[in-house]
Amino acid sequence: MANSAVAIDKEETYFGVPWEDTYGFPQAIKVGDTIYVSGQASHDQEGNFVAPAALDENRKPVDFSTMEQQMRTAYSNAATLLARYGATLDNVVEETLYVLDVDSAFAVAGKVRREAYATERPLCASHLIGVSRLAMPEGLIEITFRAVLPQA
Repeated sequence: MANSAVAIDKEETYFGVPWEDTYGFPQAIKVGDTIYVSGQASHDQEGNFVAPAALDENRKPVDFSTMEQQMRTAYSNAATLLARYGATLDNVVEETLYVLDVDSAFAVAGKVRREAYATERPLCASHLIGVSRLAMPEGLIEITFRAVLPQA
């Protein structure tokens, strides 16, 4: 029996930051009515890190006090990407927060999420997962999103 793959229509978007080419990925992909947003970190549109964590001699974070600012920036980046598809954070149905310190993230996540989604109880499934390292040493958080556009 022959294995035949059927191509799917994908629409991708980028910020133009260096690691998109180095690692080889788009910031977001739209397939049908679903938008998959790659892990958003704390960087501006030029690829400069925002609120980097202080690192020790082994390049591991030693201070988690910038967690809130990094989280805000990641949500802002996601909102920018979603807008390119005519969506907002209101279209998000699932998010996953990857963090280096669960306690620091949990302490600020409720406040930041309420502000980002502009509601007391954001209507999306949410996962908060502690990890040992992220792609960028000075990063404390990375957030992925899945959003769904209304059916036309």
